[in-house]
Amino acid sequence: MAMWNPWRGCRRVSEGCRYCFIHEGDKKKSIDTSKIEKSAQFDAPIKKTKNGYKMKGGQTVYVCFSSDFLIEEADPWRAECWEMIKERSDLQFIFLTKRIERLPLVVPDDWGEGYENVTIGVSVENQERADQRLRLLQELPIKHKNIICQPLIEEVSIADYLEDIELVMAGGEYHKNARPLNYDWILKIREEAIAREIPFEFRQCGTHFIKDGREYQLNYRQLFSQAKKAEINWQPNK
Repeated sequence: MAMWNPWRGCRRVSEGCRYCFIHEGDKKKSIDTSKIEKSAQFDAPIKKTKNGYKMKGGQTVYVCFSSDFLIEEADPWRAECWEMIKERSDLQFIFLTKRIERLPLVVPDDWGEGYENVTIGVSVENQERADQRLRLLQELPIKHKNIICQPLIEEVSIADYLEDIELVMAGGEYHKNARPLNYDWILKIREEAIAREIPFEFRQCGTHFIKDGREYQLNYRQLFSQAKKAEINWQPNK
């Protein structure tokens, strides 16, 4: 696994961005998140040593987790990124986005039905955003598609949007003022994924977590440990 953040900075676009970890982390460091700029590791996938590429092949590369890969301000730089992604066909690149509507405007001319080494995950937080974004995800030419229901802030059904989906993830929000996550919402999404034999992952609880009618307040580490203890991640039998 490798991380590649060709640029940093972002803008809030919907309800799920209220307590975004990018903005919250920058606030603590007195960094202006609204300033979107290329990073020092812009060309990380194609950097070389005398023995070849510095980023070793055969791994998954998580892209733009300090921004959104489809953000408008990065339009002048993205073509170079597509070229690097195409050059490194030995790597599997994955990025998440809340701006899936912009994909047709920014894909390269040879995108076709999508690059084999690119996975796109669309993030949704409520039913309105799920209907809006996942309908587009179904229609667009993308070889590998994931759905990320995080931060989940209300009950959501994604049953109508699971065609060709390779992974469904769900999780809550981390912040002292985070909106509560009800465990029943997670179980509903899990059931919908299993019904279509799609892998499911409960990524994290929420700071304010409701289970069996009781509300719990969790710290950061507990978000992940409690999700793991639930033991509800699922993989189809191969």
